Amino acid sequence: MGNSNKKSNYIVQGGILAAASILVRIIGMVYRIPVTRILGPIGNSYYSAAYEVYSMMLLISSFSLPLAVSKLVSARLAAGQAKSAYKIFRCTLVFALVSGGIASLLVYFGAGFFSDVLVNTPESKLALQVLAPTILVVALMGCLRGYFQGLGSMVPTAVSQIVEQVVNAAVSIGAAWMLFHYGLKIDHLLGTETAAYAYGAAGSTLGTGAGAFVGLIFLIFILLVYQRVMSRRVALDRHGETESVWEIYGLLIVTILPVILSTAVYNISGIIDQGIFKHLMAYKNYESMAIDELWGIYSGEYKLLTNVPIAVASAMASSTIPALTRARVAKDRREMRKKTENAIRFVMVICIPCAVGLSVLASPILQLLFGTKDHLSISALLLQTGSISVVLYGMSTLTNGILQGMDKMRLPVIHAAISLAIHVVLLVVLVMTGMNIHAVVWANIFFAFLMCVLNSRSIAKYMRYRQEVRRTFFVPLLASALMGAAAFGVYHGLYVLCKSNAISVLAACIAAVIVYGVALLVLKGLTEEELLGFPKGRTLVRIVKKLHLM
Repeated sequence: MGNSNKKSNYIVQGGILAAASILVRIIGMVYRIPVTRILGPIGNSYYSAAYEVYSMMLLISSFSLPLAVSKLVSARLAAGQAKSAYKIFRCTLVFALVSGGIASLLVYFGAGFFSDVLVNTPESKLALQVLAPTILVVALMGCLRGYFQGLGSMVPTAVSQIVEQVVNAAVSIGAAWMLFHYGLKIDHLLGTETAAYAYGAAGSTLGTGAGAFVGLIFLIFILLVYQRVMSRRVALDRHGETESVWEIYGLLIVTILPVILSTAVYNISGIIDQGIFKHLMAYKNYESMAIDELWGIYSGEYKLLTNVPIAVASAMASSTIPALTRARVAKDRREMRKKTENAIRFVMVICIPCAVGLSVLASPILQLLFGTKDHLSISALLLQTGSISVVLYGMSTLTNGILQGMDKMRLPVIHAAISLAIHVVLLVVLVMTGMNIHAVVWANIFFAFLMCVLNSRSIAKYMRYRQEVRRTFFVPLLASALMGAAAFGVYHGLYVLCKSNAISVLAACIAAVIVYGVALLVLKGLTEEELLGFPKGRTLVRIVKKLHLM
């Protein structure tokens, strides 16, 4: 009985964290829309340059701390060693202070080097300096989140993530607007052109710091409330000597390093792309503002929109890993294959129509969200060309998760390193042959495609698995084609009648959802069991049966 309670609690806690991370991603996507409108493509390029450097330093200094702390603390508590668990927590706090502090100082004082040399965007220096203290705050916050997860509660992490993102959104929008207009006055006084964008980008990064700080305060408050319970557990612990401080630091480093290496390979491509693109375009004598405008369109509009459906695949990958791990531990190959097939089908059922929708309604969606006028043709073409990356990145993210669940941790890292190396060569060739910002989109499509091929081959080999093709790929493709035609027809037909882009987009999206859902069911793309696995599955099945679609 105790074991099943433990298992159901584990599933509930995982669900809380997954739901919070989806909500945080949605808030993150939504608030970037007004910020993108305030900053414009050039300001977005400055923000993107600063944020990529910040993310890289965060990754190296403290990204894997929550995982390491939760692993080490939960292992000690499971063995009844509360004293040892608390000592590990104290040591990791010191570790976070040192690693986060050094990284913060490095970014603050090295901001000139990073912005000039690494990403070739000198104007991003101010935004980077504003972001620097946040690295220390996030390191300490990661340590506290990991501690609570190790104690078996995901609630403090989930709530702090939501609080952090809400504050981040509010401050980012407000500070970006205020500092952008302050920069305009400086531009007017000095006769310059870039101060408004540089200050606006710094204002946007101010939100990241404010959100993290409020999240940390919330977690410290929860820690103080919980302190009495932990002190009691430590006092009752009758185990003798705990590990030495140096043993704990050794354990921390051994746990952290593999995670840093694997995540670095996935996340470093953003900074590499930006550095290569901007340096090569400058070498080809493009003006710096023209380069920043192109990069701002790519990072602030194209990437923001294509990341929405990929976030769903990422959440799916996170929830697939524990289920696959349980099936692997139980040596149940049949269950592993079933979980893999269902997860891939679920991601394709979502990503394929998203890619088609973004491609068919590229211009109207961009106009509606970003008020894009001057560069609409460029951003629309990027979205139409790159929408296929939604399917490929969704698939590669999920197959990474599947391989991790199969305990083949090294394979996704090796595959990512191979793909990244070829991607870089391709990017250089394409930029030099005059493809400009489209080179970045095509190189990324190739990266995701190669990841899919390599990951799928490994899954087929080690799980003796063959993907069912008709219902996974062919039916969603056919349903999406019908959906795309309906969305295109409804949008253009309605636009002729009412001349309102917003009403036409909204009507086209509603028509798209209905046509896709009906086509998917009529073509037998989903079974009743699979539909029950969706959020609000029982209600969906009831509606579908009433309409005689199943």
